[in-house]
Amino acid sequence: MAIESRSTPTTADGPPSSSPGASAGSKRSDGVTIAGIALRTPYWVFTGAVGLIFLAPLVWTAVASVSPLAGTNQVDGWGFGNYETLSAYQAGIWRYLGNSAFVSLLTVALTLTISFLGGYAFARFKFPGKNILFLVTLAILMVPYATLLIPLYVLLNQVGLQNSLVGVALVLTMFQLPFSTFLMRISFEAVPRQLDEAAMVDGCSSFGALWRVLLPAVKPGLITVGLFAFLAAWNDFMAPLILINDTERMTLPLAVSNLRGQVQGVVDYGATEAGVVVLALPCIVLFLLLQRHYVRGFMSGALKG
Repeated sequence: MAIESRSTPTTADGPPSSSPGASAGSKRSDGVTIAGIALRTPYWVFTGAVGLIFLAPLVWTAVASVSPLAGTNQVDGWGFGNYETLSAYQAGIWRYLGNSAFVSLLTVALTLTISFLGGYAFARFKFPGKNILFLVTLAILMVPYATLLIPLYVLLNQVGLQNSLVGVALVLTMFQLPFSTFLMRISFEAVPRQLDEAAMVDGCSSFGALWRVLLPAVKPGLITVGLFAFLAAWNDFMAPLILINDTERMTLPLAVSNLRGQVQGVVDYGATEAGVVVLALPCIVLFLLLQRHYVRGFMSGALKG
């Protein structure tokens, strides 16, 4: 009896069909991908909704600042009439922008310098009362901001810095230092001591190791401190309101606030919205440029070693 041989059929179009195991693996892979997308979708929806909530007021303000509005300098059609009102208000917007920039940059410079050296001292040196002094520094955070402005006003008046942009910068620096020193301390503590010790063995002094080795290592923390100090000084309203009484020395937030009721208490919403846009733009641009370093600065103290 002849025995027929059976072989796997082949076709001219290609190799035999894949095995059942490979097909199951492909389906399993597709299932994992679909499941991953399904799990991430609520996260995407939630973060997108939160983003829209935060962006909606900014977009609305930017659109309203150039749209026609009764009682403003932009009545007919779209344009920059409200910005013309803002630029021509009293000493002019460029003067107020310059005042705000001077106060903000001086605050950033003082905060970075003092917190950098203070954080290094608290993280690397041992001296009597170190922890007590650090706790006293942090205790400033528990004091309400407004309660200290009147005593500081009297103190600055005695030293000749009342109604001075330098005095405003010194006050803002004082309130930035506790958090900034804390952040710089944990940034230094996250850097292994072996790095600066090796630099000293190679001949560096303490200052040389600090400048050449530790400074690049804690740069994200410094950028975070500088960004916080700039945003706080740029947007601060209380300190200039209490300490400044000369219209030519007002910062931009104070000028925009005064602009709101310049005509018999009637609020000029168009010019106010234009002022808000001018105030927000530097903060948004600076934050977007430094966002990566900002996140790294907050994570620098999460893990040590």
